[in-house]
Amino acid sequence: MPHVLIIHEVAAYPAWKAIFDQALGIRKNAGEISYQLLRYDNDANTIVHFSVWPSLECARRFFESPELVDIRKKAGVKAPEFIYLQEIERAVL
Repeated sequence: MPHVLIIHEVAAYPAWKAIFDQALGIRKNAGEISYQLLRYDNDANTIVHFSVWPSLECARRFFESPELVDIRKKAGVKAPEFIYLQEIERAVL
């Protein structure tokens, strides 16, 4: 299953989260299947967004789209790092 790991600093988490939530429909329509949000233990404005996609091509098309670039600017995202991943194993212990 393809995954995307995004690490980015945001200007203010509450403002970023409001815009993230407003984008639920476009994320779902683009193919995002599920997501997790995490933050750095010592920095509430460094966010880790971990998501599952039907394909990495689908994810890249969405994350690199001009529409999402504009949304990131409005949300106060600073220099996001995108890591595209293919799952090789999963287990529950």
